Amino acid sequence: MLEAVIIDAVRTPIGRRNGMLSGLRPDDMASEVLKEIINRTGVSPELIDDIIMGCVSQVGEQAGDIARLAGLIAGFPISVPGTTIDRQCGSSQQAIHFAAQAIISGDMDIVLAAGVESMSRVPMFSNLAGTGFSESLTAKYEMHHQGIAAERIAEIWGLSREQLDEYSLESHEKAITAQKEGRFDREIMPLKVRLPEGETKIIKQDSGPRQDTTIEKLGQLKPSFIENGKIHAGNSSQISDGAAAALIMSNKKAKELGISPRFRIVNRTVVGSDPSIIFTGPIIGTNKALVKAGLNIDNIDIFEINEAFAPAPLIWLQETGADPKKLNPNGGAIALGHPLGATGVRILSTMMSELDRIGGRFGLIGMCESHGMANVTIIERL
Repeated sequence: MLEAVIIDAVRTPIGRRNGMLSGLRPDDMASEVLKEIINRTGVSPELIDDIIMGCVSQVGEQAGDIARLAGLIAGFPISVPGTTIDRQCGSSQQAIHFAAQAIISGDMDIVLAAGVESMSRVPMFSNLAGTGFSESLTAKYEMHHQGIAAERIAEIWGLSREQLDEYSLESHEKAITAQKEGRFDREIMPLKVRLPEGETKIIKQDSGPRQDTTIEKLGQLKPSFIENGKIHAGNSSQISDGAAAALIMSNKKAKELGISPRFRIVNRTVVGSDPSIIFTGPIIGTNKALVKAGLNIDNIDIFEINEAFAPAPLIWLQETGADPKKLNPNGGAIALGHPLGATGVRILSTMMSELDRIGGRFGLIGMCESHGMANVTIIERL
């Protein structure tokens, strides 16, 4: 039986908005991870059947099918096509799913699943060109900004601002520990960039984690969305720049090429959820994915639930009963950053590194997405 296996995954360091990666065009940045994954695996690019790349704000330098353009910039043969997809924050996680589905169906043998977002150069919502929701939609559903939805679920689930801030501080502390211990070293490719000041530098580390963050400092931040609210910049994901890529192929092709895969993709699940509160999708998706995979919550060694806002992983913990120690052990988007279209593959690369480090077997990735959706992926270390 054909299975989709992961040969390797790589990512750029994640840069803060208007920071270390802001001088790099997103199509150039995406080309760098495509070149690096080929260099690391030794697979000839002419064997790649497709490049599937997630990108949310497909306008300006991210328009025109950035997957195809990045492949050409990377020097891949013109025979290698590329397509760009948008499932909001889960765009590159969906790229992983589409790659696996194409392989399992027998349509393709080798696919690059990737993602990119330069939120410095192509601001969030710029692709909407100032438009709002259709009245036909708002007549049926309450459509909120994600920050308002985060406020709402914090209220529904009884989460205090102190709980949200404590979780956010822990995200930074875990990320800083991971950096000090070199846990991200395998997945991050050194990247040569020109800084805003004009200096050229090799970047090897994410810029998001803040060593000076304290619970007192978080407590002083003003609410971002509603007066006297609980959600602020410190317990929300960071606006960031970054790119990531994973090489996925069939187990049959890997054997034919004499390549030992690191992981196999066990399950691919996508669900819709209430668009007015958005963040319940990973809960629904986790339960569905575990049933489909014939696993239970205790079988999973590591959970990566995207930290779009602190309430999202906290309500997921409440509803699933998962072990909190297994959740985002190296920090999440609150500390590391959330380059929208790249985050799915970024999380995959981090989970692969962590499962290798602890000798774990199964990992589960859950991604909340705008308008009430979620992707959930289960992988197994081989």
